[in-house]
Amino acid sequence: MAAPVQEGEILARKYRVERVLGQGGMGVVVAARHVELDELVALKFLLPEALSEPEAVARFVKEARAAVRIKSEHVARVHDVGQLDSGAPYIVMEYLEGSDLGALLRKGGALPVEDVIDYVLQACEAIANAHSLGIVHRDLKPSNLMIVTRSDGSECVKVLDFGISKVASIAGRESSMSMTRTAAVLGSPLYMSPEQMMSARDVDGRTDIWALGTILYELLAGRPPFVADTLPALGVLIATSPATPLRALRPDVPPGVEAVAARCLEKGRDQRFANVAELAQALAPFAPERSFVSIERSSRILNVPGGAPVSRFERTPPRSSSATALPGPSQAPSISSLPWRQTATASNFGHTAPGPASRRKLITAAAVAIALAVASIAALLIFGRETPPPQAAAAPPASVAPAAPPPQPVAIPAAPPAPPPVALAPPPVVESAPAEPTAPVPGHRASHPPPAARASAQASPGRSPTATPESPAPGQKAAYEDM
Repeated sequence: MAAPVQEGEILARKYRVERVLGQGGMGVVVAARHVELDELVALKFLLPEALSEPEAVARFVKEARAAVRIKSEHVARVHDVGQLDSGAPYIVMEYLEGSDLGALLRKGGALPVEDVIDYVLQACEAIANAHSLGIVHRDLKPSNLMIVTRSDGSECVKVLDFGISKVASIAGRESSMSMTRTAAVLGSPLYMSPEQMMSARDVDGRTDIWALGTILYELLAGRPPFVADTLPALGVLIATSPATPLRALRPDVPPGVEAVAARCLEKGRDQRFANVAELAQALAPFAPERSFVSIERSSRILNVPGGAPVSRFERTPPRSSSATALPGPSQAPSISSLPWRQTATASNFGHTAPGPASRRKLITAAAVAIALAVASIAALLIFGRETPPPQAAAAPPASVAPAAPPPQPVAIPAAPPAPPPVALAPPPVVESAPAEPTAPVPGHRASHPPPAARASAQASPGRSPTATPESPAPGQKAAYEDM
């Protein structure tokens, strides 16, 4: 079929066509450049023959309205809508460079487990945004999940084609097992839930959970869970037969991931996960750390408790309602949960910061401790200067000779005296009748006061006539001499 537009043609008087990206039975998508802004966009519009179908036109407009309401980095942004000169409606979307998951499957088969879980969790975040607005995609499949590269080099999943008002065939975006044009318009049978097979109108968000489980299964196994040669045979399998166990096709898949996929593919919608946030939380133990932000966002969008993911290495403590859990290295916590944003904060060791009453108690205890310390020092100084009892000054027994002074270095007579003179501990003196002058102690300098002066000094208050453990060693200054 010849393309309805040519390269270089101006559409809507402001978009210059650069090339055709894809064309199907209902419409076409082209890469076009905005003439004034010099921005490359993807412009999608219906073919003239599709304009005779009011339902197709209504679905096309519904897609634009649904996509523009969803504010998520995982949904292709809609920049503009309008009508061409032919009357055909068009949608202007962001231009995406990358590859869809369907193309990756056809090129290399099954994908690594962690990458698959990351892709599905990013898609869950997009679908959580849609479901919070009452929008059910109804046509999720690998070819509608586009992988683009962010500015930092990381991969980002973009969910395309909301509302099933989509181009039936775009190069590299349609599963090789799609069967009919009608199926492409109403949904891709390989990814449709049993209730969607019965009636496309009688569905809710759990039909998207079925599709996400089918995508998870196919990306890991390399093939969809249900395959048949005809559409009726496929419908019977989906409605009545269990899927082949995932680990029978790929043994290295963790049993927990196999259980998650099996629950998504339950025939009764009530047996599936209630919402995509619960699905995301079930995949959390097997997810790479880069996916945790999508898990938590999905839970917050749908107001599902327990949105803080737990690392499979159990490095993040569980969140409780009574205490703020400290964020682990792989968590993406809310700003209000960060410790420095709280009025009553929790320290890194789990202790609660003291309030005003606690601070007053701490100050009182500190004051009491300081007062006790000062009193102890004062008592030590006072009692250290008291005069010993009278019996300590009594004459010693006659058999006891006066104690010799402690050995001291011999002074060199030629050495000049060094000011100030060092006070040496006097030898013990026996108080009795006026003693006769005694000879100077060898080794003492001549500058020492005479024995009578020493006796007078020893008798003065505050001096202890005998050596005590507190007395300074010879040649040292006593601590209280400067008082």
